[in-house]
Amino acid sequence: MVLKDMCFFNKVLLRGPHLIKPFVLSADILVIKSPKKSPLLLRMSVLIFSMVCGVFICSVCLKQISTHARTMLMELQSEKPSRNRFGLTDVPLLHYPNPVSFNRSECAGNPVRFFAILSNQRSGSGWFETLLNSHINVSSNGEIFSVRERRVNVSTIVQTLDKVYNLDWFSSASKNECSAAIGLKWMLNQGLMEHPKEIADYFNRRGVSIIFLFRRNLLRRMVSVLANSYDRYAKLLNGAHKSHVHSTEEADTLSKYKPIINSTSLLVDLKDMEKRMAKALEYFSINRHMILYYEDLIRNRTKLKDVQDFLGLPQMELRSRQIKIHRGPLSDHIKNWDDVNKTLHGTAYECFLQTDYSS
Repeated sequence: MVLKDMCFFNKVLLRGPHLIKPFVLSADILVIKSPKKSPLLLRMSVLIFSMVCGVFICSVCLKQISTHARTMLMELQSEKPSRNRFGLTDVPLLHYPNPVSFNRSECAGNPVRFFAILSNQRSGSGWFETLLNSHINVSSNGEIFSVRERRVNVSTIVQTLDKVYNLDWFSSASKNECSAAIGLKWMLNQGLMEHPKEIADYFNRRGVSIIFLFRRNLLRRMVSVLANSYDRYAKLLNGAHKSHVHSTEEADTLSKYKPIINSTSLLVDLKDMEKRMAKALEYFSINRHMILYYEDLIRNRTKLKDVQDFLGLPQMELRSRQIKIHRGPLSDHIKNWDDVNKTLHGTAYECFLQTDYSS
């Protein structure tokens, strides 16, 4: 009953216009809230702004990291001797050898430095060694370990080294008893990499300073290796094989041969060369050393002053009679140049195609 009365009462309120007036709401009482704006657009704007800022910050950081890494690589490639760089001593150790084959007489009190040139074939080591030997106080005895019997095992290697550093090794480079620096040239494939720990320990024990000599343009080195191997059998110079020449005529004759490079394995071969050099640097990083590049020696002869400082020698102008064989662009020295150019184009080794060190 009560429910029916309430329903009737509501109907009267809704139907009776004279009764509705008390329920009309004035503008002062009625407050209409505007609908809230959707936050989706605002959130999307903030998200996009955050993404843009993040990308910008990351790009700046990556650029700084890349620049730092490139700078470190350039410093390594152009490494020059300086104090506190070698980890052992700032100056080469001094020795006073007492050879059994002769008497140093009045030079017995003169100190001697020991060194070893570690390199690869056709990397300018022969030319570099003639430069060193032009110094009146230096004797570098060549590729002693090219003879297999001298590198059969660690014992024969040590015996040979002892003979060299005791001044009892005689070669065309041997100077008088007053030599101030004694050393040799040692190729990485002549037993050096087979016994790295024992040799590194020997160098440390005897105070031998290492000069690493490498070639940046490995493609040019490959051309030189192939051409030299061919001439061993062809003997282009009047029936005689020469790895190094002293006249432009001889150089022109040898450079006429254009080797064919295996473009299929070229990238792998170049990477293998790089790995071998990196391994050598890793094995002998504990030794006092400096790093040289053939191209730097050609372009900047002040590098030779760095070498003399490294060995603790009085400065002299160093000279060599050797003539560079493969001059000018590489396209003049590779028979299948188009294949090689196509293989290296767009790779990390593309720079090898254009670089010319003839100057």
